[in-house]
Amino acid sequence: MLNLYQADLMDHYQRPRNKGVVESANFQTAEHNPSCGDYISFTAQIDPVTRVIKQIKFDGRGCVISLAMASKLTEGAVGKHLSYVVELTSVDILRLVGLELGPTRLRCALLPLEALQKKLLGG
Repeated sequence: MLNLYQADLMDHYQRPRNKGVVESANFQTAEHNPSCGDYISFTAQIDPVTRVIKQIKFDGRGCVISLAMASKLTEGAVGKHLSYVVELTSVDILRLVGLELGPTRLRCALLPLEALQKKLLGG
């Protein structure tokens, strides 16, 4: 039987939140993990004055963990200031995953955050 965390990840993988493309996007970013082939992209509408994320969507291909984390990140980011995303750490992501991960799976879990932070931090 799946534990609650595994069930939550599978739910986000099978029924992703905010999947697609924001048509009126003023922000876009993507990241690729060449070691496993995972690819995640984000588009968003960010208020230029308040810097609040009004809408954010993702697209991509990859494993359950990377796609579920992209879904979970978009869900948590809507309505938040950009600093929310910038200040997230690997510890926060592991808390969202709720499972112990080895180095390879940790990279999968962090890929969506890396894509967002890379662009937000000017990378």
